[in-house]
Amino acid sequence: MHTSQQLLRSCLTGAATVVLPLALTAGPAAATSGISVSTNGATVSVTTSACTSNNNGFGRASLLTSGQANFAQGRQADLSGTNAIQSALWSNVSPGTYTVIVICNRDGARAGSQAVIVSAARTPTVSATASPSRGVMGGLGGATKDYGTLTLAAGGALVATGALATAWFLRRRSKPYRL
Repeated sequence: MHTSQQLLRSCLTGAATVVLPLALTAGPAAATSGISVSTNGATVSVTTSACTSNNNGFGRASLLTSGQANFAQGRQADLSGTNAIQSALWSNVSPGTYTVIVICNRDGARAGSQAVIVSAARTPTVSATASPSRGVMGGLGGATKDYGTLTLAAGGALVATGALATAWFLRRRSKPYRL
């Protein structure tokens, strides 16, 4: 019985060692507002299901730069769609950080707001004689992304810390009088 409990604890500790670095490197959680904002090059789009029509349209969305303080100062777009889902779109948005705010027509309430970063649009150029400068990028998973030294060192440190903590914990559990 004691051996099976120890085995279970070591398996749980091992699982925690694997999951903790992944949880720490995961991105921030999605915003809990009633809108969803996405970018594609120089295009920003917002989607919501919070606004229903009252024969006067669904509502309006505003794209504000960091220097703009209220809804009326931004680039505005009417929401279109159905009572189930509404959306708005802005094209030719220059790179920078923006805030998207959606206000419904029915009750004048704010459906939500969310920050978005628009990066510089990349326009690939293709010619008849173009060839890859680094050859074919074969391999598993992240072989095509060049991670920096700091990223690799931080990941290695997290894995090493997890392994050391696991070993210390297991040793401490087997002989409690030892450090």
